[in-house]
Amino acid sequence: MTHPVVAGPLDDAARRSLQKRVLAVVALAQVLGGAGLAAGVTVGALLARRMTGSDDLAGLPTALFTLGAASAALLVGRLTQLRGRRPGLGFGFLAGGVGAVGVVAGAVVDDVALLFAGLFVYGSGMSTNLQARYAGTDLARPEERGAAVSVALVATTLGAVAGPNLVGPLGGLATAVGVPALAGPFLLAAVAYPAAAAVLFVLLRPDPYLVARALPPPTVQPQAVRSRGGVVVGAAVMVLTQVTMIAIMTMTPVHMLAHGHALGTIGLVISVHIGAMYLPSLVLESIWTMRPVGDLRARLKISRRSTSRQARPRRPTGSSARSPRTTRNR
Repeated sequence: MTHPVVAGPLDDAARRSLQKRVLAVVALAQVLGGAGLAAGVTVGALLARRMTGSDDLAGLPTALFTLGAASAALLVGRLTQLRGRRPGLGFGFLAGGVGAVGVVAGAVVDDVALLFAGLFVYGSGMSTNLQARYAGTDLARPEERGAAVSVALVATTLGAVAGPNLVGPLGGLATAVGVPALAGPFLLAAVAYPAAAAVLFVLLRPDPYLVARALPPPTVQPQAVRSRGGVVVGAAVMVLTQVTMIAIMTMTPVHMLAHGHALGTIGLVISVHIGAMYLPSLVLESIWTMRPVGDLRARLKISRRSTSRQARPRRPTGSSARSPRTTRNR
């Protein structure tokens, strides 16, 4: 079939070719977005602690840019539905860059209110970076979507691991231009987020979301959710693990700095943490694809049935099948 954005019919070969190109563009944007994302995670708590003079408020930056991310997710998603991935993701990354500039400005003028407002808007970049990976699945078939998301996650890791390891050099650069050293990583975010937006604006053509929306539905449909109970349990587990991870990730830089560790060492620890978050995705996706949980349960059921049948005593046939009472009567 044809689409106004694609010249000519989009057969399976053309879809695969376009999917590879889209995934390459998404991966490049994820590298840049990951670098911008790492700034808030690494030094956000340290910057708030320095400006407020209180350890109790060190977790506030994470809370602010998480709330900002949740708010931006609705806007980015709605804009994507109306106009496509390019304007939706581009807007989100640009907003994240503006927020990073606000954080730097708040640190320069020592204005806590401006710092917190900037952190809230900065969360748009984090939310957009999370949503951008799904642009790689728009043209993928159901059985290809897991691998597409894994590629995007690994690309995010490259930027997110590099970002914290640049905390030391970025701090020196910030000091040289009259910016507090702890705001240095946000200088990287102020450049990386708009760069990710530019990559998507320029290279993500045709828009994969608009193309996928015009395509016929795939022949292999995803399995429907049989029970809402599993969804609730899964969501609860995600919330609990996220709370635990964010709490540890937020306070680790504060404790390390209090014990005399340098910013470079703090960045290294955070980068190892982020790498452990995302790098196993390719391996886990392969394991999940080879042996899905549903298929494993089905195999276990079949195995139990076969075992029970083999263990059940078989009734004798022929004359030996007669009951002892019949034999005695004879």
